[in-house]
Amino acid sequence: MEIPVIDFSKLDGEKRSDTMALLHQACQQWGCFMIENHGIDKELMEHVKNQVKQHYEENMKRSFYESEVAKKLENEEFSRDGDWESTFFIRHRPNSNISELTSLSTNLREVVDEYIDQLIKLAENLSELMSENLGLNKQHMKEVFSGSRGASVGTKVAIYPECPKPDLIRGLREHTDAGGIILLLQDEQIPGLEFLKDGEWVGIPPSRNNRIFVNTGDQVEVLSNGMYKSVLHRVKACQNGSRLSIATFYNPSGDALISPAPKMLYPTNYSFQDYLKSYAKTKFTDKGARFQSLKQA
Repeated sequence: MEIPVIDFSKLDGEKRSDTMALLHQACQQWGCFMIENHGIDKELMEHVKNQVKQHYEENMKRSFYESEVAKKLENEEFSRDGDWESTFFIRHRPNSNISELTSLSTNLREVVDEYIDQLIKLAENLSELMSENLGLNKQHMKEVFSGSRGASVGTKVAIYPECPKPDLIRGLREHTDAGGIILLLQDEQIPGLEFLKDGEWVGIPPSRNNRIFVNTGDQVEVLSNGMYKSVLHRVKACQNGSRLSIATFYNPSGDALISPAPKMLYPTNYSFQDYLKSYAKTKFTDKGARFQSLKQA
């Protein structure tokens, strides 16, 4: 099974309908996909990855291998309730905390800010395309996520360090993501990310050629009334190198009110007799209009 790849350059032309159909299918059947020709500056993406790797080597690597997690694993005392990862988190919207993270170099903070400005535009574009595919106003998801302060955007920067005993621990345990749309800038060489597809764990290949990996979170599942499902995923620990993961979360505001879009809901609490009356008049027409009339009754 190969993960779907969406070419964003085809959204502006005669291939738009096919590309939108592929995106819809990916959201329905996979809950994740890769996008290419997305408009994010490729040199900037490389700069972000290089700066993060340098920061890890200079500021995080030694302390990780001296941590309790590493010591317990070395003694094979480690419980399966832990994760083999070294991380930090940056808030971007509605209020940024990046200036408070004084351990980050000026270069790293500047390139991350520039990258996030471009990535938010991509996330908003994705929210519009998903809304359109769901038959909603294309601003629907963006407006729901905005709440009173605008969407919440943050980045989890993670290194999954080279692991001496990968059979004893996960890089990151199985979970779904709580939020909305997740955009991942990941390692171009080291694998490890896996998604559950039809009862089997499917390995996600490294993101070569500056592809960005995308998955949908729990709030998209609720908003779409279950049409777009969040999917279990995990990270395997690796013995042959350290894996880079820069995951940016385009999430609802903390005060955003989340519910299935009314247009997505089937009618409820009608009598079968009333349905048959409508059916007798509209048997040979689209059932969607019949359902809509029952919702409005």
